[in-house]
Amino acid sequence: MHHAENHPRPQLTREQWTDLSGTWQFAYDDQNVGIDQGWATRSDVFDRDIIVPFPPESRASGIHDPSYHPVVWYRRTFTTPEGSENGHLLLHFGAVDYQAQVWVNGQLVAEHEGGHTPFTADITQALSHDGSEQIVVVRAEDHPTDLAQPRGKQDWQPEPHRIWYYRTTGIWQPVWLEPVGTLHITNLRWTPDLDRGMLGLQIRLSGEPTKTLQLRVRLTLQDVTLANDIYILDRRELRREIALETGHTTMSRDKVLWSPANPNLVDAELTLLDGDQVLDSARSYAGLRSVGVANGRFLLNNRPYYLRLVLEQGYWPESLLAAPSADALRHEVEMTKALGFNGVRIHQKVEDPRFLYWCDRLGLLVWGEMANAYVFAPTAIERLTREWIEVIHRDYSHPCIVTWVPLNESWGVPNLERDPAQQNFVRGLYHLTKALDPTRPVIGNDGWEHIASDVWGIHDYALDGKVIRERYGSPEAVARTVREIQPHYRTIALPDYTRRHEPIMITECGGIAFAPKSGERWYGYGTVSDTTTFLAKYDELMSAILDCPTIAGFCYTQLTDTEQESNGLLNADRTSKLDVKAVYAITRRSAQAIPGDVHANFINSMEVTTFESAGG
Repeated sequence: MHHAENHPRPQLTREQWTDLSGTWQFAYDDQNVGIDQGWATRSDVFDRDIIVPFPPESRASGIHDPSYHPVVWYRRTFTTPEGSENGHLLLHFGAVDYQAQVWVNGQLVAEHEGGHTPFTADITQALSHDGSEQIVVVRAEDHPTDLAQPRGKQDWQPEPHRIWYYRTTGIWQPVWLEPVGTLHITNLRWTPDLDRGMLGLQIRLSGEPTKTLQLRVRLTLQDVTLANDIYILDRRELRREIALETGHTTMSRDKVLWSPANPNLVDAELTLLDGDQVLDSARSYAGLRSVGVANGRFLLNNRPYYLRLVLEQGYWPESLLAAPSADALRHEVEMTKALGFNGVRIHQKVEDPRFLYWCDRLGLLVWGEMANAYVFAPTAIERLTREWIEVIHRDYSHPCIVTWVPLNESWGVPNLERDPAQQNFVRGLYHLTKALDPTRPVIGNDGWEHIASDVWGIHDYALDGKVIRERYGSPEAVARTVREIQPHYRTIALPDYTRRHEPIMITECGGIAFAPKSGERWYGYGTVSDTTTFLAKYDELMSAILDCPTIAGFCYTQLTDTEQESNGLLNADRTSKLDVKAVYAITRRSAQAIPGDVHANFINSMEVTTFESAGG
């Protein structure tokens, strides 16, 4: 088994960790009296059980109560794991929606705001040493009607309506314990530089070292050692560039670089040393790849690459935003690839790192998107910006992530066309993202009303192939569409923003709904009643898009049925509505924008060249 498989934090793993998933005690605090009444040190108020990490709104949690409960409490006991006697014990939370407070043995050890990002508490000082069990209590506050909270697709109305779904409150990603040395690695970042044949490494320790230490870094790729270096470490942060010599080994491009066709991963072993004494030992991995845009095309590893994305809501009937299991995340990636897609646009959610791991491992591109708030206000600006910084920090090193999308369809900036403050927020998020991560394209606001973007993503749900060809079939047609057509009755670009060489992509399209059972619910953007018609309509739309030489990629809406939306290629339970091979054949057809794209795998495999001359 690969060292990162099923680990809650795949890019920084240690041998020892304890999963705290399973049965916890649980209580609702609808009157918000728990803090005043000292629930952090009481056991008598917890009147039911919950299965963590499933939200109480979900069936999988064992509670299945989707009504408004703004404050919830959790409690469980644990025994101190082996290996933490002489060092420190960390308590990690993958994600708690939305504000969290954590106590261990009655001592407050952590507070965190942000429903999609992880946080860690060093609980060493709070542990009791009298042989009794340790007690952890979590309070989560998540106001269902707070529209200034980055909530994504979580509905603020009591029942899901139109394109919004049941809420997810409290713990919805893994909780786990990890024993570490007093001084240990807390963060690391990998930055590949193909042009120079370098892999950048940045690490941060838990504290300032009091004497000079060493960091041993061993990199391997398919059993070939790429580097085995020792660096001097005399302060908390270390930045190094590792020159990737492949020695006398002649390797072809497709055996070295990361891509969906060849998801090669460089395995890393990091050892923190004080002389011969090992202070910390951790594993990680990186992908050698570059992404960018140029001349109206998306580039992967410095070559034009056609994006065939599908919209991924990451939502399950039994567990809502939480994944039902680690295996379900792997299956999601496998199904997406089986349908012919080379990527996903994760929609209004920050996905579980275990999903990103499988995208890295199996080869699936990802557009990372923030869950948006719905109002424009100082609170919303502050919350979204702070959480977005944490998202970029968490996911920076995943090779699968190739584009950042902080905002979608002007959500939270409803008056973007006329309000200079909202325009500045979008520009600000775009430039902040580029400052934190200069290596990836960024779309300031996907769908329409572009004002700062490396890609012009257009949401166009035209259900007639002829209409698609008329709108995007030539550069002149695209210019007219951008200027006059306004799909969705929205301006594609704000008046003073002109396109230079940014690629144009249809980043939401299709939305074909299949066989609704009643006319009352919102199903999709057009309905078919049998599989033959469905496949023919999918073929018509995809062929039209793929035939447009001006379009650099698409994102089909959507992968799975979600709540009241029946416009998935898969049912909500992940079974397929159509013949998977037939969908694959349509999705993978050659694109006029990059005619050689489909054959690129063949060409790459023919190229045997040294690593250096392959550009990295």
